[in-house]
Amino acid sequence: MSNLERLINIMARLRGPAGCPWDKEQTHQSLKPYLIEETYEVLEAIDRNDDSEIKEELGDLLLQVVFHTQIASEENRFTIDDVAETITDKLIRRHPHVFGDTQADTPDEVIKNWEAIKAEEKPDKKASLLDGVPQHLPSLLKARRLQEKAARVGFEWEHIADVAQKVREETEELIHARESGAIEKIQEEFGDLLFALVNLARFLQICPEEALIQTNRKFQSRFRYIETELCKKGKTPHESTLEEMDALWEAAKKETQPQKS
Repeated sequence: MSNLERLINIMARLRGPAGCPWDKEQTHQSLKPYLIEETYEVLEAIDRNDDSEIKEELGDLLLQVVFHTQIASEENRFTIDDVAETITDKLIRRHPHVFGDTQADTPDEVIKNWEAIKAEEKPDKKASLLDGVPQHLPSLLKARRLQEKAARVGFEWEHIADVAQKVREETEELIHARESGAIEKIQEEFGDLLFALVNLARFLQICPEEALIQTNRKFQSRFRYIETELCKKGKTPHESTLEEMDALWEAAKKETQPQKS
């Protein structure tokens, strides 16, 4: 018996009559937060470049797949074998340049073929090209995917300078909105600015979600440095001035800068 088969059997037992009370009461809906959480934990493990941790977190994510398919199989809807068959067939169908006679020599050609095949597979399911973007994606990632979808049909800026100018325009519009004091307008313009920044990130070939994750980590690291240094003086941030904390912030920046050789 393979380890995958063991996992499937264990999940079936956990959901069985003599199984775990918690596992038995779970549904597709109740498990949604865990699926999202486990996905992000895989990403964090990848960022830490720790093979042992990546292996463990991928296992936790695989458990979610097995859990959902077990629930479905109990209702005679589909099994994990059906899931594997569906993705296997899809991979073969959407890679005709590997399994067929279609020519695709660049990643862009592969994506173009993928989208065309996808549209042929589900002609009646989507009223818009953008309907294929999952609704529950994080907002920065979703903005990027929407822009990518539109760009594939030519709805795209030609030059990065135009994108940068759009960012400047949206910044000005946000400032003007703030002067008006209308909260709804300020929020709208702030959203427009974020959308423009995501577009700029796309032109710079960086992921805005990853960029913000890195900045969040950097902020956490530097603020913890402030807390640590203040603690050495017997103080807390609540008992300190902005000037004190700002000086420590600058010190933290120097601590994290790469040393010149």
